[in-house]
Amino acid sequence: MNVSKKWMVVVAVLLGSFTMILNNSMLNPAVPQLMTVFSADAVATGWVITIFMVTMGMTVPVTGYLGDRFGKKKLYVIGLAIFIIGSILGTLSWNLSSLIVFRGLQGIGGGIMMPLSMALIFEAFPRKERGLATGVWGISAMMAPTIGPTFGGFILETMNWKYLFLVNVPFGLIGLWFALRYLPKTGSNTKVTFDRYGFVTITLGVGAVLYALGRMSELSHLTEPLNLLLVALGIGLIYVFVQIERKVEQPLLDLTLFRVPAYTYSMIIASVSSIGLFAGIFLIPLLIQQVYNLGPIMTGLVFLPSALLTGIFMSIGGRILDRKGATGVISSGLIIVTIGTLPLGFLTIDTSLILIFIWMAVRGIGMGLSSMPSTTTGMNAIPGHLISRGSAMNNVIRQMSSALGIVFVSIYYEVRRGQLAVTMNSLEEASIQAINEGFLVITILTALTVPAAFYLEKASRKDDKLAAQV
Repeated sequence: MNVSKKWMVVVAVLLGSFTMILNNSMLNPAVPQLMTVFSADAVATGWVITIFMVTMGMTVPVTGYLGDRFGKKKLYVIGLAIFIIGSILGTLSWNLSSLIVFRGLQGIGGGIMMPLSMALIFEAFPRKERGLATGVWGISAMMAPTIGPTFGGFILETMNWKYLFLVNVPFGLIGLWFALRYLPKTGSNTKVTFDRYGFVTITLGVGAVLYALGRMSELSHLTEPLNLLLVALGIGLIYVFVQIERKVEQPLLDLTLFRVPAYTYSMIIASVSSIGLFAGIFLIPLLIQQVYNLGPIMTGLVFLPSALLTGIFMSIGGRILDRKGATGVISSGLIIVTIGTLPLGFLTIDTSLILIFIWMAVRGIGMGLSSMPSTTTGMNAIPGHLISRGSAMNNVIRQMSSALGIVFVSIYYEVRRGQLAVTMNSLEEASIQAINEGFLVITILTALTVPAAFYLEKASRKDDKLAAQV
């Protein structure tokens, strides 16, 4: 495949991924308005966000099999088409229930697209060129969640809420045209068998856990019998799934991937990066709006330098990965994220916004250098025929980690702020202390993954030597 055709593959999957992730993050600030539009409470309306996470998480595990069975291009196009149809139907929603159903449809489309995006890039590019390619594609995964709430807030302030769904359609159709035109045809393997027991257990297991996490936003939710039952059921089904996968000849998600050290270390880094990213996305709006009493536009501006630098350094990190290997890139990135997050744990009401901009920008640089290069390094280490399955596993882990991060931080914030408000002079002081502690936890978690980065880089050097000998 020539250079231009390879890069058109990246453009095609980037358009689809960016549209899907942007739409999901745009809807976060819309919940209060949707409560008014549909005369519903926060719990019911919150399902507009939760259902996407649940249906996407339930769909991802099966995409590896479906991509191998029917061809990755065909399946990706179907996934994007489902997402576009869900978006069109979303604008026609007549009540909250219909909107939730159509959001679920969008989640199914997203669950098909995301794992296949990386798999298609890996098929188009040789090993030594994947770093830059996945870095460019990864801009969609890192930038969209940070600019989405601002874009969504702007639409809500100036237009009807239905435009949150309508804006997806032109971008989605452009992405569909690019996919049909430029994605290479991938063969279908009729010999792969469907692991139906594995499918049932992992789909219901992941679905139950994500459903429970989506219902949790304060401490009392942790002890609700239904939530406890869902978590127990989900963990139990995932355990049964693991036992099934160890015995079947063609597993749905190949757990032998975790025998590859580089892949395992990359998954550890991916999970902690997801927790840190989404916990930050939760805490910063609280800081800007509840403590500093500024609007959503300023919140978006605080995220902007971080998002831009993440995108730039993702490409730089990918280029270094291709030219010189993983050594130093991923560990440096995680150290920079740690350095950028630590000062956010010592903010005061008098802290200048400029400083917050600076430290968010530093975090963005570190995330760009560590996130996608670590995933690419891990994926490079697994056999080519397992790329679809490896990408699906990566997406399941990221989905669960980001949900866990949001739940942990939101509950911690609510509980801690309530405790501090009793002893402090104002609610703003209690809020900023709770936010500080949240950022300190993220700092510690990130610092703990630095050794995993060194091990990943060491394992990668061994893989590079073996690849050079072949």
